[in-house]
Amino acid sequence: MSDHRVSNLLRPLTQIGVALALAFGAAAGARAQSLLELYDATRAFDPIYLSARAQADSAQYRVGQIEALEKPSFGLGGTAKHEQIDLPKRDWVGASTFQAGLTGRYSLYNKGNRLTVEQARLSLDIAAADLEAAEQDLIVRLAQAYFDVLGAQDTLTTTQAAKAAFSEQLASAKRNFEVGTTTITDTREAQAKFDLATAAEIAADNDLRVKSLKLNHVVGKVVAPKTLALPVALPAIMPAAVEPWVERAEAQHPQIRKARVGVDSSVLETGKARASDGLTVDLSGTVGAVNARGNGSQILGTSNSGNLALSVNLPLYTGGATQNRIKEALVLEEKARQDLTNARRGVSEGTRSNFYGALSQAAQVKALEAAESSTKLALDATQLGFKVGVRVNLDVLNAQTQLFTTQRDLAKARYEAVLLNLKLRQAAGVLTPADVAATNELLVK
Repeated sequence: MSDHRVSNLLRPLTQIGVALALAFGAAAGARAQSLLELYDATRAFDPIYLSARAQADSAQYRVGQIEALEKPSFGLGGTAKHEQIDLPKRDWVGASTFQAGLTGRYSLYNKGNRLTVEQARLSLDIAAADLEAAEQDLIVRLAQAYFDVLGAQDTLTTTQAAKAAFSEQLASAKRNFEVGTTTITDTREAQAKFDLATAAEIAADNDLRVKSLKLNHVVGKVVAPKTLALPVALPAIMPAAVEPWVERAEAQHPQIRKARVGVDSSVLETGKARASDGLTVDLSGTVGAVNARGNGSQILGTSNSGNLALSVNLPLYTGGATQNRIKEALVLEEKARQDLTNARRGVSEGTRSNFYGALSQAAQVKALEAAESSTKLALDATQLGFKVGVRVNLDVLNAQTQLFTTQRDLAKARYEAVLLNLKLRQAAGVLTPADVAATNELLVK
């Protein structure tokens, strides 16, 4: 095999991935797009995120309904009535009455209503936390699908390069066998490697199609992702210690914030239960007019009326309903506190796990980068030894396999390192669109 052919076969994996990505994008009728571009498109399309946003938007209207408990209410009503009595000595006696009035009611003192309103306002914080969690989930789902496609592209590229190399080696083995310089074993070994590479290429091509369909499903249109820019400069994990990440998660994670609001809401619920047997004061009033017409003995014409009433209510006995409601609220308050504890533990564990996973992945990338350089040198040495007769064909095939496997693993490790960086920020509850923009800087322009 010539040095020129070898260098072509052993081009850096990511460079070949760029060409494949562009070709795939052209075939699909779409230009290569960055992660940031697809994020903007996905926010306007993804039904999971849009559902969460609609749910969050509805919270303010639900609060507005409950706040009406502390505001006055007015109503306008009217009736029309006709009465007639047939008399033996007279034709009839009757009258038509038309009545219209305005009624109003205002709660002057009701502790239960006040606590209900405070509880409803807390739901705005819950809605905000849920929406933030949905947006973080959207970022991770998109990034996962995006880099899965890039990983599938690189796997296909590696498989195709391996197949081409094994094809060259197979052709060389056949020529050498024909002239009698090698045995049939070399040909069969090369044929086996070539056949395995062909099977792997079919599987890789199908995997790329499946991963591409998933990305298109997330974004809502046919897209082709941009590849990582060369040389790849993976983002550093900052802070470099785990405890600051755990502290940030404790303060900012949507799940913990939501659980804290749950505790506050349960405390208010207990207060509502205690207030249900307390004093309430309501003010009500009406203003109206009555118009009567007829030939009876009623007062005919139009008369105006109005009244203002102050109602005071203090329940004395509720059959045990209030006491049991208080006990129930206290138990649910304890449940909310335990839920908060569980949320803290789960977030802490997830943050630590993702932090150490990200550190390990970054170290693995560096190790595979060193391994790629080593396997290239090993292949060069093996090919030279094969030319001078100190290495056999199987040695070359194994060295080629090792290099292609290392390049494939390195590409996957890089994508996984980028994803784990995002997942770490999600685990700590601090993942934002700014992190999408930062990740986008790693891609080709």
